[in-house]
Amino acid sequence: MPVNSFENYPMSWTPVRKKLSSPIYRSIASLLEYDIINGFLAPNTKLPPQRELADYLDVNLSTITRAFKICEVKGLIYAVTGRGTFVTPHVRNAIFLEEHVERNQYIEMGIIQPLDHCNDQVAEMVKQVASKDYLTTLLDYRHPLGIPYHLTAARTWMHQFGMEAEAKNIMIVSGAQNALALTLMSLFHPGDKIAVDIHTYPNFIELANLLNIQLVPIDGDTSGMLPESLEKSCNTNHIKGIYLIPSCHNPTAIVMDMERRQNLAKIINQHGIILIEDDIYSFLSPSGFLPVSHFVPDHFVYILSTSKSLSSGLRVAYMTCTELLKEKMHYGVFNVNIKTSSLNAEIITEMIHSGIAEEIIRQKRAIALERSKLYQSYFHQYTQTENPLSFYRWLPLSHHYQLKELENKAMDYGIHIYHSARFLTRKDNGDQFLRVSLSSSLDQLELVIGLQRLQRLLSNIEPENQFIKMSNSINR
Repeated sequence: MPVNSFENYPMSWTPVRKKLSSPIYRSIASLLEYDIINGFLAPNTKLPPQRELADYLDVNLSTITRAFKICEVKGLIYAVTGRGTFVTPHVRNAIFLEEHVERNQYIEMGIIQPLDHCNDQVAEMVKQVASKDYLTTLLDYRHPLGIPYHLTAARTWMHQFGMEAEAKNIMIVSGAQNALALTLMSLFHPGDKIAVDIHTYPNFIELANLLNIQLVPIDGDTSGMLPESLEKSCNTNHIKGIYLIPSCHNPTAIVMDMERRQNLAKIINQHGIILIEDDIYSFLSPSGFLPVSHFVPDHFVYILSTSKSLSSGLRVAYMTCTELLKEKMHYGVFNVNIKTSSLNAEIITEMIHSGIAEEIIRQKRAIALERSKLYQSYFHQYTQTENPLSFYRWLPLSHHYQLKELENKAMDYGIHIYHSARFLTRKDNGDQFLRVSLSSSLDQLELVIGLQRLQRLLSNIEPENQFIKMSNSINR
């Protein structure tokens, strides 16, 4: 029981004891954060002394100290020696500080972020569009497939990457993930089978699981999915679709050559399979390469997102498909997507017409090349079919590890990394890899530190790994 009675004792903050749960210090911190964020504690309010609060809640002083420390690190409160602890004046800053503090605990090398160094240019375009006298016309439900002017820009953008499409067959949707969901829901049913690479984009795997669509893993080599393996699977399974990421495969970074694309297209045409081509990394593809969809005129859905190439936050992707699939895809857009923001599509359109889009791509390709060279200075693993501009690398491991075991070990070294098991479409005891993101570091210096930490991790757990360049100085 508390030593003192608090029935008539004034306290600036009196958390409800019944709301506390284990661990108590975290529960107290959560209650304090809630009351500050929701305005129940005004800025600069002086909090009760820690000893008084501990007595009031009947807990140890150290419990209150730990709770206050959590809120202080988040920027919610601050202490003044000799005066006490107070609520931060500008609580909104606490959100950014909290994210910054958490970010500093490790270097991100798992998630593939899109090199947002060019967002200042995007922001300027946002300001220009916001000043247009037709702004209000971009804020309604009209044109669910896309405003004709925007569809013409989409056609121009697709043409730049070798995909020819008529504006009437183009749809504007809310990012590539939305496009994939629309495609699966519009064209496939539970139990349908889609051919995929053994390692593939994990969000596509999760989408298929949600919709009870069966993924059929197909063997591949350093050029991508093997045509003979696809042919064999088509002869033994009722394959309805195939999912490909040809320009820079996620997660292997393979860029599929034109011969492989055409050979796969022959089998797709022969068996009448629906091709889902995710060309999100087309802007990193070698000049003159044509999409697989170019060779599959009757059975394709082609997806060209601008999230990685131009701006991730605007969530704009362009889709086109064959006439045979258009009615079902439109039905999906009307009932699932409903309406992509015309304001966002207008910003992307203006970027395309002004030339800013091409400039951003040039900048991103240059940064990607610099970071790729930096990676090569630490890890000499490279194949000619690997996209030299890839935002990530597929690093082989010499030994087998459990996913959590290795990822947790990496966190001990201050890096967030992804094990290849995350990308598997079947149980597999074959080679293991790490997908190493090069695009998520804040700058090249942070990437250097991350690569040094990764190098130390691998040299400690598998010293015979032939891909580690130990000639580099750890203190470089």
